[in-house]
Amino acid sequence: MASKELKIQDQIFNPGEKGVIKISVGKLTSGTDIELEAHIFRSKKPGNTTLLLAGVHGDEINRIEILRRTLKEKYLHKLSSGTVIVIPIVNLYGFINFNRYVPDGKDVNRSFPGTLNGSLASRIARTLTKYIFPHIDYIFDFHTGGDLRYNYPQIRYSKNDLTAAKLADIFFAPYTIRSGIIPKSLRKTAKTMSITTLIYEGGESIRFNHDAISIGTQGLLRCLVHLGHIDKKHSEDALYKNTIIENTSWIRSSHSGIFIFNKRSGETIVKGEKLASINDPYARKTNYIIAKKSGHIIGHNNASVVNHGDALFHIGFTS
Repeated sequence: MASKELKIQDQIFNPGEKGVIKISVGKLTSGTDIELEAHIFRSKKPGNTTLLLAGVHGDEINRIEILRRTLKEKYLHKLSSGTVIVIPIVNLYGFINFNRYVPDGKDVNRSFPGTLNGSLASRIARTLTKYIFPHIDYIFDFHTGGDLRYNYPQIRYSKNDLTAAKLADIFFAPYTIRSGIIPKSLRKTAKTMSITTLIYEGGESIRFNHDAISIGTQGLLRCLVHLGHIDKKHSEDALYKNTIIENTSWIRSSHSGIFIFNKRSGETIVKGEKLASINDPYARKTNYIIAKKSGHIIGHNNASVVNHGDALFHIGFTS
């Protein structure tokens, strides 16, 4: 719950105040500062403290756009209760360079809890862990698919986390996925600190997807209403169905060649159905990808050319 005084590094925010704090995490060879820019919004009324994050992978523009719109529309400027902290771009270097990673190729989301004496990825992770996470009750972390992979709008949370399950129901994405926790991830560190965390995935890196942005924005607003931060007038009810996914697996390419898919994310599949073809570029042979089980496509590869073993379809199963 929000305390009377919120102190981040040497900056203090009292109830009813709002502002921006920039935390330096390192410098590039040009001397350019790499900073975390956090927007702080506090109500005079005590309540939950919620962190909204995007751009952990710098090329995931859809997710950054959700938080940009949240700031631009001023949904948080008059909070009903509690505190909301918004960090629209966690990996500023990656954002500037249209890149998922930091200069040494490390993934920020595999660098937690981090160290202030480590790589840039580790420094970013440690800055969040040390200065931001101790104040937080809830985290909403926004992502897209990476490396030409498109994710159908989905909300993910840790198995057996009943609080997160309730929030996922309120977020109400087309797919709700109960997933395991990856070592050294943001969600793993948050769990050790008893912070309830939800991950929203939707769309593809670099490219905008307006449906994924809209679904993510409205899902977030519904949760902010539930947590007591904003009034219900800001949120809308969903007009689509929700499917709960219990297990997932990837269908991988059995050959290399030109990839042409017949089915895409958001569609159901039936065992034995032809999902795609992989074609020899010299027109000598075509190999087909056949569904081995019935399920839901929650993500697919948009690459035109694939190699043997590449991930093609992410399949979700309801039981």
